[in-house]
Amino acid sequence: MKHTEPNTPVPFVDLDQTLMRLAANKDRWVKTPVAERIAILAEIKECLRPVAQAWAEAAARMKGIPEGSPLVGEEWLSGPYTVMGYCNQMMATLSQVAGKKHLDHTPVRQLPNGQVVARVLPHSIWDHLLLSGVKVDVWMAPGVTPGTLRANTASTYDPASPHHKQGKLALVLGAGNIAAIAPLDVFHKLFAENQVVILKMNPVNDYLIQFLEPALKPLIDRGVLSIVRGATDCGQYLCNHPLVDEIHITGSGASHDAIVWGVGEDGRANKTAGTPKNTRAISSELGAVCPTIVVPGPWTGADIRFQAEQVATQKLHNNGFNCVACQVLIVSKDWSQKADFVDALEHTLSASQPRGLYYPGAEDRLKGFTAQNTKVKALARSGGTAVLMAPLDEKNSYAKTVEVFAPAMNVTELSGTDPEAFLKAAIAYANSQLYGTLGANIVIHPKTIAQIGRARFEELLVDLHYGTIAVNAWTGLGFLTPQATWGAFPGHTLTDVQSGIGVVHNTCLFDKPERTVVEAPFRPFPRNLLSLSFTLLPRPPWFITNRKGAILGRLLVAFQYRPSFLKIPRIFLNALLG
Repeated sequence: MKHTEPNTPVPFVDLDQTLMRLAANKDRWVKTPVAERIAILAEIKECLRPVAQAWAEAAARMKGIPEGSPLVGEEWLSGPYTVMGYCNQMMATLSQVAGKKHLDHTPVRQLPNGQVVARVLPHSIWDHLLLSGVKVDVWMAPGVTPGTLRANTASTYDPASPHHKQGKLALVLGAGNIAAIAPLDVFHKLFAENQVVILKMNPVNDYLIQFLEPALKPLIDRGVLSIVRGATDCGQYLCNHPLVDEIHITGSGASHDAIVWGVGEDGRANKTAGTPKNTRAISSELGAVCPTIVVPGPWTGADIRFQAEQVATQKLHNNGFNCVACQVLIVSKDWSQKADFVDALEHTLSASQPRGLYYPGAEDRLKGFTAQNTKVKALARSGGTAVLMAPLDEKNSYAKTVEVFAPAMNVTELSGTDPEAFLKAAIAYANSQLYGTLGANIVIHPKTIAQIGRARFEELLVDLHYGTIAVNAWTGLGFLTPQATWGAFPGHTLTDVQSGIGVVHNTCLFDKPERTVVEAPFRPFPRNLLSLSFTLLPRPPWFITNRKGAILGRLLVAFQYRPSFLKIPRIFLNALLG
């Protein structure tokens, strides 16, 4: 495709030529040997490294993050780091995918209800060192057993399986907020589903093309990927092009429905009648009104301050422009430390470094939040937009169903101090009252888990119907972990799509995953040593309060490029200083 200047849409005639070239290569891609795919991923790492710094710095600048700010680390981690990590993990899987040998060293267990759980992290010595104490489990769908797990894994690469053996051309509609979303969605289509891809970037971040094209050059040169820019008319043209076989969208439910059913009265009539205007297979990740459940327990003052940083990060990472940003905080109104925790959270939010409201419509959404909540508290940030907090009025359906996608959140209080009863009630509330099923966070003291019992705690998690659950962590860590699955809880339909259909990432290539559960230490190193917890994870680099975030982001990308014990001391020193 001919080069276009930034913000210049690609002529439709050029789109036709690009699609014909991709379609001509879709059957060849299916036959591409595993060894060549591994080589391609290795090439991408080499191509990505020279543009990583310019990528992170440009994204930070476009989002209004001041030069030299620790917050630049967000763009290192949610851009080059995650893309580099995917390459490493998929290379590891493909190198042992024959005979499903990549599962040989994956611990597998069963929950009391019989569901199979695979622990995908920690998996290497590097995981134990850099993410000490962090555990990531992928839960399989009911019906998968330990004996059938291999048969339900990596069917794309199983010679006996017909799964994904037909060449297809997929349209990926990229997200405008997080830089790694679009390339990771492309990778999933190519390496997990055997589909060549045309990626249409979102106009909000199509400046990334200048970095993605050189980074993904090995795929572009082989004619299995093309990246284009354009507005809604370009997306509509591609969605309805006869050469496009499947679609994947990361965005809003309204955009999804416009593709599937059409717009206006015609779209509403089609949806009511169950007659899609676009009958192509479509997968999606569409956001949610995501909860954070704070379970009452015996917290110290230091615990309150640290977990306030955790929840503040869940809200203000990327200034709230995340599909898994915390939108509803669920606390016990009877917890003796509730006021201390909420005060600490408000202080952390107010003290956070401001950045631009770069995502279109943010000011209008904040005005809508204010209009729909009668008791809004504006937490002023020096030199920037205030963070809005409001108690959730149970009669306010807006707060429960509309994703704000901006620095604003609601707080709701449930009765009770018994941890198990409170957690059970909070899970029922999130499932029944809040729109979407993408991600849910639980903050809980380890003594409280012990009081409930680990087996009973996991029984309660079974009932929490979200695609990613984070315990003493943020679900965004699941996004940063390529081995994890990313997507809504299964069961949504085209007529009630909520947070979407299908999953991406999933470098272990599980065919029937249900969800991912991430768990991190409740206390950071070295304070955790006082409670005889011997993990080594200090304040995580993705925290908005980390003073060394930018340095750590750069060091971690360099580590992903070429892991080495020699790089560990500098990473760990800066992590301690963060």
